[in-house]
Amino acid sequence: MGTVVVGYVPKPEGEAALDTAIAEAKLRDSKLVVVNSHRGGADFDGPAARKAESEMDSVRSRLDDAGVTYDLRQMVRGFEPAEDLISIAETSSAELIVIGLRRRSPVGKLILGSNAQRILLDAPCPVLAVKAG
Repeated sequence: MGTVVVGYVPKPEGEAALDTAIAEAKLRDSKLVVVNSHRGGADFDGPAARKAESEMDSVRSRLDDAGVTYDLRQMVRGFEPAEDLISIAETSSAELIVIGLRRRSPVGKLILGSNAQRILLDAPCPVLAVKAG
């Protein structure tokens, strides 16, 4: 069984990435690894941690309803999300990484987000980038 890794954030682009990753995991008959990465530190206090856990409970429910085999990883290690996603893709021998991209202004399109750019350039496997509907 292969593995599809998805970077999840509780925003429209994260929801689009999760929906696409679920479809890809079903299509490939693969396990889905959902990665929710936080930098940690003072900004990730009790209320923020509880909110993040609640959001992941919602994701868990969606994955159960979708009927895919999955693993949820909530990372709070002080690394950039790109580092966490690439590391997990490498250790799980992922066949695909799915990331969400947010819509940008014409000027903003000249600059891709640093995490997205790093994943696209350094990923050990193909990357599927999706935009929120």
